[in-house]
Amino acid sequence: MDNLRAIIMIIGVFYHAALAYNASWSSIWFSADTVQSLSLELFSDFLHVWRMPIFFVVSGFFTAMLIQRRGMGGMFKNRFLRVFSPFVIFWPLLLVAYYVAFLWAIGNIENKSAILELMAMPGAPEGTISLMHLWFLYYLMIFYVLTWVFRQLPLTKIKNAIVEMNPLLAIMVLPLFLIPGLTLSVIHIRGLLTFTPEIWGILFFGMFFAYGYILFSSSRLLDYFDRSWPILFITALVISAPMLYMFPAISFDPNRIPFEFIQPDWNIRIPLILCIAYVATLMSVVGLVVAKKILNGNNGFMRYMSDASYWIYIVHVPILLMIQFWLLDQEGGAAYKFLFSSFSTLLICLISYVLLVRWSPIGWLLNGKRKPLFSN
Repeated sequence: MDNLRAIIMIIGVFYHAALAYNASWSSIWFSADTVQSLSLELFSDFLHVWRMPIFFVVSGFFTAMLIQRRGMGGMFKNRFLRVFSPFVIFWPLLLVAYYVAFLWAIGNIENKSAILELMAMPGAPEGTISLMHLWFLYYLMIFYVLTWVFRQLPLTKIKNAIVEMNPLLAIMVLPLFLIPGLTLSVIHIRGLLTFTPEIWGILFFGMFFAYGYILFSSSRLLDYFDRSWPILFITALVISAPMLYMFPAISFDPNRIPFEFIQPDWNIRIPLILCIAYVATLMSVVGLVVAKKILNGNNGFMRYMSDASYWIYIVHVPILLMIQFWLLDQEGGAAYKFLFSSFSTLLICLISYVLLVRWSPIGWLLNGKRKPLFSN
């Protein structure tokens, strides 16, 4: 599970890099380029539907594990160190890093993105304080508190009913529990960026957190699909086709900051919600089954990347933006710019982790004190 969490975090670098070449985001993404790619648009839209749901499933699993091993108090103590403290420390630093990146781009880049042009205009509308890409830490803290609340309630029968449900029936029914959250949202295609908790995000991502929490008690669902996961994967791809076709119906009001999504009509919204619910659920199960089959071994490289992944995710966006801002004035196609910005960002993050973080108090805060990778 820890290796899966690491992969999901590192994939975030490639997801955010792809947004610069996604035509649907050209009017609002900070480093949106004039060169665009349909392949990268489909890649980022498909990835975004299930990347964070899997992360919250894994988080729910580890929360249940911590409670079993250390008790509720021990879980809160651990999460205070690993989640709350990094958020409090890095959020203001990242706010400054974003601000510096924007100022540099506005003053030095000739071929500015639409959002940079808007920022550079006299009397440009002011934005709001954002959680940025650390929004997931903020919502994890909410879910930890809700875990304590729900453990005080007599919900054992409901939990047992879900655990004992026929796995094939579960895979068809559980996505329906995501519909209320998606119905309240402006479609699941954005992060939860405001400090005011959003009900749809709590309902939608909270369900995946709850799935992961329950999954710790029983791996019956994963065991059932151990051999048939390719069928789930193919089903998810089939459902993704109409979902990705309908995504362009979601648009933005570019004259407002923060940008507001314009809802599609219900004849598009209802099937889109259903597609998102099933793709997110199916891909979450596929990811968990595949991870269980191939990522559970004691691999030194994966262990190291798992340790580094938290740092990589925390710091990657300002670095990525600076590289992509520079690329706005450079020649090259979308594929080249995507690969260059992605791997350059990943390399810088890894080097900084090796030289500055792993053996420092920052590394201890994020992952605990590390033992040597190879020891006698």
